[in-house]
Amino acid sequence: MEKVTERRHDIDALRVLAFALLILYHQGMAYVAEWGWHVKSVHQSEALQLAMLAVNQWRMPLLFLISGAATYFLFRKLGSGRFLMRRLRQLLIPLVFGMLVIVPPQAYYEALSNGVIEPGYLNFLWDYFSFRPWPADSFAGSHIGITWNHLWYLPYLLCYTLAVIPVAWLLQTVWGSLESWVSGIQAWQLLLLPLLPLTLYGLYLFPLFGGINHSVVGDWYTHAQFFTFFLIGYLLVSVEAPWGLLKRLRIYLLVAAPLSFGLYLLFNRVLEDGSFAGQTRINLIIIYANRWLWLLAVLAWGYHYLNRPFTWLPYATEAVYPWYILHQTITVTAIFELGSLPLGPVIEPLLVFTITVVGCLIIHELLVRRQPLLRVLFGLKPMKPSSARNTSPQAQSASPHLDSGSPPST
Repeated sequence: MEKVTERRHDIDALRVLAFALLILYHQGMAYVAEWGWHVKSVHQSEALQLAMLAVNQWRMPLLFLISGAATYFLFRKLGSGRFLMRRLRQLLIPLVFGMLVIVPPQAYYEALSNGVIEPGYLNFLWDYFSFRPWPADSFAGSHIGITWNHLWYLPYLLCYTLAVIPVAWLLQTVWGSLESWVSGIQAWQLLLLPLLPLTLYGLYLFPLFGGINHSVVGDWYTHAQFFTFFLIGYLLVSVEAPWGLLKRLRIYLLVAAPLSFGLYLLFNRVLEDGSFAGQTRINLIIIYANRWLWLLAVLAWGYHYLNRPFTWLPYATEAVYPWYILHQTITVTAIFELGSLPLGPVIEPLLVFTITVVGCLIIHELLVRRQPLLRVLFGLKPMKPSSARNTSPQAQSASPHLDSGSPPST
């Protein structure tokens, strides 16, 4: 079996859809009852919890798995040195720019909603950039004085980018044996083997370090989990065989994934703790099985339907990174500013969604993709002279280079 060398359209399309889901999920956090977030609407829904639970077990593992898959192609294309320099530019510059310019309004509105500060954004910025700790629970990250909020994905991805370079060289030394095994992988192996490390993390690392803390440092359970998904993505796209198997299993996965979520709800919402011996460990296995089966289902159906060169894909592939950087600040601002208006539980979220989408579209299309400096600050590839003369969406979509301004997972 030969290594895969061509770019996969389904991976690009799934990346776009995964970030679209992220934007919807973040808006949902403002409206779901009993879940904390930066700014909450007065219109909150308990029914929304079920939809949020259905995706929050696998949405971030999907992003890191896709990131690993895209890293495989980029690493093979550029080699370790150029790969590292591009990733540092794509990740560090947008992270610093985002923390200094894009994210502060989120902290401002969160501090306002918590009653910690008085209105006045410039006064807030003066205190914010003094880099001193704030009163407890002023805003997310206030204990260190500055925050990256939703941009936490970037430093985590940077860690895995650095870690994958020696791993990639190690894999090359054992590639023949590894390729032979992956090429002959059986259904039971694909379904069950990834559950072993994930369950071990839950048994031994989660009790020590807890869930994700968004601060990178000391977050060993999260690193173990997300880097495992990152490596799985890297390995899965290296050969063709697992994808043919996934395509054959797609109907079964479409049944198994919802059933696993039903078991998840049974153990976490219905059964009382200590109902029977071994309940905690069985629940742990169900949690990771639910996560993995949904990931496999998404990958299988994505490979079946999305592995084709859609005309919208190159443009969307470029747009998704600026949209990711911008969206949460627009959403938080819209929710806070509209909160004083009597819009109701239907009009308000629809208006917030519209403002978020239109805001991201206008800022990306009219500013970011057309200004050389903004392209760099938002992690896009520098504009070529030909691109500067023709920056229409149609011209961008016609480009054969799907990585010509790709999001952080490429």
